[in-house]
Amino acid sequence: MTTITCRYEGALRCAAEHVPSGSRLITDAPVDNQGKGEAFSPTDLVATALATCLLTVMGIVAERHGIPLEGARVRVEKGMSRSGERRIALLEAWIDLPDGLGADQRDLLISAGERCPVKVSLEGCVPMRLHWTPVAADAG
Repeated sequence: MTTITCRYEGALRCAAEHVPSGSRLITDAPVDNQGKGEAFSPTDLVATALATCLLTVMGIVAERHGIPLEGARVRVEKGMSRSGERRIALLEAWIDLPDGLGADQRDLLISAGERCPVKVSLEGCVPMRLHWTPVAADAG
């Protein structure tokens, strides 16, 4: 089990520490929710977790199968609810895989990404749309 500690700093800012590594990060409330927006918001970290989880899980599979994944990117757009309780209304991600992958390699990476732990954990709670690009060169 991993331990993360968080401390309220005031002015809607929090400091978090990943205890095993000592790595630290700051969060701020977003401008549209009374904050300064000078750092990731807590819900931004959810979007970031999805993107980095997709890349990490695909990286594990890519290394195992000798598939070049360097340069792969994920862009996530996070939409918040506009009425009712404030919550993440949509996470939409565009996953750019490297050019030159074969159809089998691409399918293997997509399958791995679709099963990343963050995506699987959020399914049913947060609507998500994943867009996979580019289409493999040898795909018909």
